[in-house]
Amino acid sequence: MSFGPASRLGVSLFDETPPVEWVPGRSQEEVETIIKAVYRQVLGNAYVMESERQVVPESQFKRGELSVREFVRAVAKSDLYRSRFFTSCPRYRAIELNFRHLLGRPPFDLEEMRMHSTILDTQGFEADIDSYIDSDEYQNTFGENFVPYIRGYKSEACTSMVQFTHTFQLVRGASSSSLKGDLSGKTPKLNALTILQTPTPVVSPASDGALFSSPAIDPITRLGVGASSDGRVYRIEVTGYRSKAVNRISKFRRSNQVYMVPYEQLSQEYQRIHQQGGIIASITAV
Repeated sequence: MSFGPASRLGVSLFDETPPVEWVPGRSQEEVETIIKAVYRQVLGNAYVMESERQVVPESQFKRGELSVREFVRAVAKSDLYRSRFFTSCPRYRAIELNFRHLLGRPPFDLEEMRMHSTILDTQGFEADIDSYIDSDEYQNTFGENFVPYIRGYKSEACTSMVQFTHTFQLVRGASSSSLKGDLSGKTPKLNALTILQTPTPVVSPASDGALFSSPAIDPITRLGVGASSDGRVYRIEVTGYRSKAVNRISKFRRSNQVYMVPYEQLSQEYQRIHQQGGIIASITAV
């Protein structure tokens, strides 16, 4: 596969675009940009027709009656969102998409998904949407004035390599939509992967990953020279190394690196690479 910007799995736009924030004194054009950014994130980069726009919440936001967070809430509770990402999708697929759209990351584990499933069963759709937007995580990350954004490809948003790889089951690059870009359609992508805490290959959408189907989950067995009895050896391709100390003023990048890592060391290696400013281009089983 090629290296350079294309090897960033389509996330270079996320990495290089600053978060969208509302501040007092914004022009009407800037407010319209924020509205479009909310639609793009909350509706999973899907096209929104003029007739589908949320006219009343938009008007309230423009008049200053709604914060960005409350406008996000209104869009996420709309009939448009419900029809696209809830009533037409299996339960756990809907939960996966809520994490992508409202928190910008994949679910951490099965218990986190079960929690939201319980809320849906006992309190309903709108209460579940509130549980994301009213969470401490949302408040601490986005607050009242930032538009949510994809952040699961960064180490601060994930606690393990498993979660990092699961991000790319949900996000096939900055130009892909939530319901397009792979061959799995509306079927759940992370349910079994999350239950088993199984990392998956990370394939660039610039190559064969443009139409990507989640791989079958095979039993974890010894594979490759140096593999332990508990896992496989994975090949990690890294590019875009740069010093964090000069990250904001220099685009200097060192040569690409390839690492062979046993399964049980994936999370540790993931953290190390990101701490050194590297960009993971692909992760595949040897």
